[in-house]
Amino acid sequence: MLEMIDIGIEKAVAYRLEGKITEEEMASVLSIFKEKIQRDEKLIVYQEVVSLGGVEFDAMIEKLKFFVDVGLSHFSKIAVVTHKKWIHKLVDLEGKIFKNIGMKGFSIEEKDKAIEFLKGA
Repeated sequence: MLEMIDIGIEKAVAYRLEGKITEEEMASVLSIFKEKIQRDEKLIVYQEVVSLGGVEFDAMIEKLKFFVDVGLSHFSKIAVVTHKKWIHKLVDLEGKIFKNIGMKGFSIEEKDKAIEFLKGA
């Protein structure tokens, strides 16, 4: 399930992931990204990962098509909040690879720090 949430930052796209992600859910968040890109806005993303129960194959295809079409240059900052340490490591590695994007992993207890990180965008 992918649920849009409000973190108090007007320009941020914020959502919570729990369980299996469907193609429809992935398409909905990607359409929000596309709308912001069309308005020439930099993307500020808050992603809270409660649990991952898998992603439908078609949802992954949607995501891949999006990144092939759009690229990563539209992303400004990404905060990933989760209790899963391996996701923190992955996000921190991605942050080193994609140096033009402020990307950081936070624990669930650090939600406030994640939001402060995004406010600095």
